[in-house]
Order: sequence, then C-alpha cells, then structure tokens
Amino acid sequence: MPPKGRLVQRLLLLVIVLSTSMTTAFYSYLLLPDEQKLLVGDSLNLPKLTTPKLVSGLTVYVESSKNGALQINGCPINEKIYKYTGETPVVTEPGHLNLKLKLFGIIPLKSMMVDVLPQIKVIPGGHSVGVMLQTEGVIVVGHSPVYGEKGQVFYPAREAGISLGDSLLQINGVKIKNEKHAAELIDQYGKKGPLEILIKQGGKKKTVHVTPRFCQDTQSFRIGLYIRDNAAGVGTITFYEPQARKFGALGHMIVDLDIVSGKNKGKIVKAEIQGIKPGKRGEPGEKIGLFIADELKGNIEVNSNFGIFGSLSTPLKNPYFKSSIPIALSSQIKEGPAEIITVILGDKLEKFDINILRVLPQHQPTGKGLVIQITDPRLLKTTGGIIQGMSGSPIIQDGRLVGAVTHVFVNDPTKGYGCLAEWMVLEAGLVHKEASIDRGFWRNLRFSYRICQNMIGKL
Repeated sequence: MPPKGRLVQRLLLLVIVLSTSMTTAFYSYLLLPDEQKLLVGDSLNLPKLTTPKLVSGLTVYVESSKNGALQINGCPINEKIYKYTGETPVVTEPGHLNLKLKLFGIIPLKSMMVDVLPQIKVIPGGHSVGVMLQTEGVIVVGHSPVYGEKGQVFYPAREAGISLGDSLLQINGVKIKNEKHAAELIDQYGKKGPLEILIKQGGKKKTVHVTPRFCQDTQSFRIGLYIRDNAAGVGTITFYEPQARKFGALGHMIVDLDIVSGKNKGKIVKAEIQGIKPGKRGEPGEKIGLFIADELKGNIEVNSNFGIFGSLSTPLKNPYFKSSIPIALSSQIKEGPAEIITVILGDKLEKFDINILRVLPQHQPTGKGLVIQITDPRLLKTTGGIIQGMSGSPIIQDGRLVGAVTHVFVNDPTKGYGCLAEWMVLEAGLVHKEASIDRGFWRNLRFSYRICQNMIGKL
C-alpha cells in the first residue's frame, strides 16, 4: 500500500477509536441521574474514562452553597472550575451542589443537582401507640347530608355555621363524652326542637343554634356531621432521635389531625395489643389495642404525607438496638430480604422477615417508595399479612433504617407499600432546611388516607 494510503488508513482508525470512546463517554454521562442525594462522606461516582485525552479534557463546573463541599484525596476543592483527573470526589458538607460537566470546556455532557444530607442516626421503633386527637368533646371531620321523607337534602349544622375542624363541646348544656353520646343527645333533644350547641371554633368558644332534621336512612334526628372523638386508632413508632427527643410514626397522614389548628395537634400514648383481627383478601385486618396513658407519651406537632412527628417526654428504648443506626437513602436500598419490627401481643417488640420487592424511583417525595411482602411464616399465620395498626413499623436492611410500613394491598394483604425513611427524617426536622430539598412544595401535597374509618360517627 502506498505511504499516502497507509496514512489515510491510520487516520480513519484513529477517528473510529476516538468516536467509539467519545460515544461511550457521552452515553455513560447521559445515564447519570439529573438529581442525586448523598450523605456526608459519600463518594460522587462519576463514570471512569479510559481514554487519557478525554480524561484530561473533562471540566467540572461546581456551584455550591458552601465552600469546600467537595474534596479529592482530603484536599478541598474551593475553585468553581476544576479539571477531572479520574479521582473520585467526596462530599464533605451538607447542602446543595450544582455540577456541570463539559468536555474540552465547550461540549456539555451533563448537568446534575446533588443534595448532600448530614449523617443521621436514629433508634428504630416498633412500639405500638395510641393516637389521640387534641380535642375536648368531639371534632367535626366532615359534613353529611340528612335525607328527608320526600328525598330532600339538608345540612343543618353547616347552615348554622359549624365548620370542618370545629369541636362540639355541649348540647343543651350537657357535656359531650364521645361520638355515640353526641348522637344520642341530638336524637333525644332533637325531638323537642332546635338545639343549643356550644362549639369551639378558631380557638374561641361560642353557642350556635341548630335545628335537627329527621333522617329517613337512620330513623333518627341528625344535624348532618361526621365527627370523631379523641381516639384516632393504633399505630406504630418508626424511629426516635435521642438528642432532639423527636419521633416519627405511621408513615402516612391522619386526615382528621390535618384540620386541627395549633402546634400541638394531638398526642400519642402507649398501646398494648390485646388481640389481632387477621386480614384476608378484600378485608384488611387490624390490631386491637388498649391505650395506657401513664407510660409512653408524646405530642404530635406535624401531620404530613409521611407520618406524624413530634416530641417524646421519655426516652424510647429498643431491645434489638442498644445504640442508634443510620438512615438509608433510596440509592442504598436493595431489592431482597429485610426485617420489620412490630408488636403482635402486649408490648413485646419482635422482628419479622419481609422481602423488598421494588424500590420505586421518586423524582419527587411521595409516601409510597417501597413495595414489600411479608414472608415470615409466624406473622402470616397470626395476622395474614399487613394489618391496620402496623403502619409505621420500621423496615431494617443491612443495619440501616430504610423506611416504614404504610399501606396494605387490599387484594393481597401479604403485600403493601412502605415510605422511605429519608423523607420521614426531613419531615421530623432532623435535617436542617439548607440541606434538604424544597420542602414547602411537597408539604403542600396531600392525599386522603383515613385510619379506623369505622370509628367516625355520623350525626
């Protein structure tokens, strides 16, 4: 072959090699996520480039909320731009990092936002608790139509100015004990005419006059309300942070608490499990608990999509964990074996085997980050799977708290959803707001989930 032909051949071979290398490089960087969450001390894993010229040509532009948030070989990177040399950067400060990766300073490869969270350790829960609304009398949780004899629809309480979140304290001077007592008083005095009801609205007490209507459905006098007394049901504590004395529980919202005004929305107390109603296909089971108010106590301060959160008056202990364990990020959770901690008799905490079937990708926080399945034979025999009252039971994998049991699949009670622990610690206030994502956006996301619906009374 002539010298000129050999030169052309070599040039073509060089172009093919470089093109292949660059295509691989582009592809590997395009596969990087747009957003990452890391813990302080974690490595920022960038794809390894095997072509020296590409390595030397890669430039990383860093925008950080703090200087020195990245280190290479123990040396902080304080510059806004640095040349990538193949070394693995380590995140050292909580906050936000915006990274822009460019080849030869002009060819954009990837833009990536990195959320760096501090290392957080908590004591896992598993303790059964009774959730109680912070109300005297009964609380209004909804309006209900009253159907008359000729099919008319009446809303007597709403027309009298009674609103969602109000508390009914007295009816015709008689203090209301619970929802059943309220229904009895309305039917008894409703036969005689208008009622004088003392309510608490917006923190102030006032008297309203309501004319009950005879309901054809219930064959009793009603004023058109759904009410709830202060017992909201049984749940499970997910974690306890001993320094701040903060707890997280349930892993989902209690709608009734969301309409209670003020910082202290309710309280939790110890619950002893007296019995189990096993779940079956199409019919969720439940824990039957007895509230014990003189032992474990806590105030509920936050009620969100990711559970209820607040402070405990006494430290929480777990016999399986003498010290705190770390929280797992979603990237650290694997499909496969894990354990939950919960109570099925009395107040004894027990471990049970489960399987994490899926870790659901979450570009924005939601209450369903895991799909799990109960595999423990004894728990399946006792409960049939996931039951009401198990919500909040901590999920442990590889020595980390990965989440909490939240929902059951009605058609298959052995399976259900779990909430990611990383969202729960943010809601609990254990991470400074600078180190978290925009919490205001997802705090406003609400979904309706009502526990113990059979405990809601109709007036």
